[in-house]
Amino acid sequence: MIRRDIIDLLTVTPGKKFKLKDQNPGWKQSEEFADFGKEALKEKAKEVLEKNLEDLAGAQDLLYADGRYSVLIVLQAMDAAGKDGTIKHVMSGVNPQGCQVFSFKKPSTEELQHNFLWRYSKCLPERGRIGIFNRSYYEDVLVVKVHPELLGRQLPREKEKLGKKFWAKRYEDINAFERHLTRNGTVVLKFFLNVSKEEQKARFVERLSRPEKYWKFSTSDLTERGFWNDYMAAYEDALAATSTKWAPWHVVPADYKWITRAVVADIITTAIHGLELRYPQVSEEQQKLLEEARIKLAAE
Repeated sequence: MIRRDIIDLLTVTPGKKFKLKDQNPGWKQSEEFADFGKEALKEKAKEVLEKNLEDLAGAQDLLYADGRYSVLIVLQAMDAAGKDGTIKHVMSGVNPQGCQVFSFKKPSTEELQHNFLWRYSKCLPERGRIGIFNRSYYEDVLVVKVHPELLGRQLPREKEKLGKKFWAKRYEDINAFERHLTRNGTVVLKFFLNVSKEEQKARFVERLSRPEKYWKFSTSDLTERGFWNDYMAAYEDALAATSTKWAPWHVVPADYKWITRAVVADIITTAIHGLELRYPQVSEEQQKLLEEARIKLAAE
């Protein structure tokens, strides 16, 4: 497992100032890592991931059997940061029946007729299950903040001003929403996959040079890249305002996929183990019936 002090380096401390520029998207998160060396660190990350994948499968089984909690994993990132790959690798060992993934695209006409949290509320995981939001309600304080024209009819008043107070209210709504979830048994785990602009460019170039990856590239990806600084400012504000004790943000280095996957897997597994789950206990009467059933089957 990854040491707690290392995870703390990647966690946005609630109530304190936060600057994205202080977060390294690569592998040199500390002097200790730099001294350790890239290849040694990569090998260690591989070991951590393999161990967590094994543990996560068992943890998910216990989560389902216990039936008191659910886990919501929120993944946010710029294009090409590795959200899809993270889901594929980290959740590769879990039972598909106990895991649901939702990727939110452009909202429909019906969804726009409701408040901005409505379409996400419908997709929350049931008790005993893991739910993954590949992009989430945070798009409404990220993409929409960068492109306020997308608000459209979401504004309750024609003259609503899109200043700091407007976005502060949205952050407040999100915090209250997540507080409600955690109070009712949903563990909210939030990850911002922190990819550098240089690495995003390299991944875009790779997609454009491999026919089998053409489908993953859209001209809109390049358009949105032109708003990089605006997005970084929006992320910085959102992460600082919505990292809470009940649902803190983890800023995960994403320039190297082996670091991303190891960190995300470790945090998820540790969180589920921390719930002190247990298999349902049977009464003496139920135990007696089970024993009778066992004897009957053995006698066939």
